[in-house]
Amino acid sequence: MDVTERTELTVVGYVVRTNNADEMDPARAKLPALWQRAGAPGAFAHVPGRVDENLYAVLTDYESDHNGAYTQIVGIGVRTVPRLPEGMVAVRVPAVQALRVEARGQMPQALVEAWQRVWKHTESGGTPPRAFTTDLEVHHPEGVDLYVAV
Repeated sequence: MDVTERTELTVVGYVVRTNNADEMDPARAKLPALWQRAGAPGAFAHVPGRVDENLYAVLTDYESDHNGAYTQIVGIGVRTVPRLPEGMVAVRVPAVQALRVEARGQMPQALVEAWQRVWKHTESGGTPPRAFTTDLEVHHPEGVDLYVAV
């Protein structure tokens, strides 16, 4: 993990409110359906101004820490906020100092392991401490880069 400056980004996508305990239980997990919807062919074809081919996951509105509820938006980066298609939201991801964590290998296991490293950092009182404001996952052909606000 290294500290870097994360640049500002606007993401348009689909949203759910969840928590990590629910995501560990397949009967209550909301993220698989969110990712299935966002990953469907053509899911964002009607959204103009796409900045790249990456998928982004924005984790925000933290209730407390990694044990509390949070909001996740999965979508695409855009230059400007278009007229939003039904069922989609737009979120501004502010520029901040962030821990950058790479997830490479078999997905989603590599991503789960990357988040486990972040949680271990948090629980051990690692520095810099997490801010629990807005975190970002950048999904690209090589894997996923996590940007965890500090």
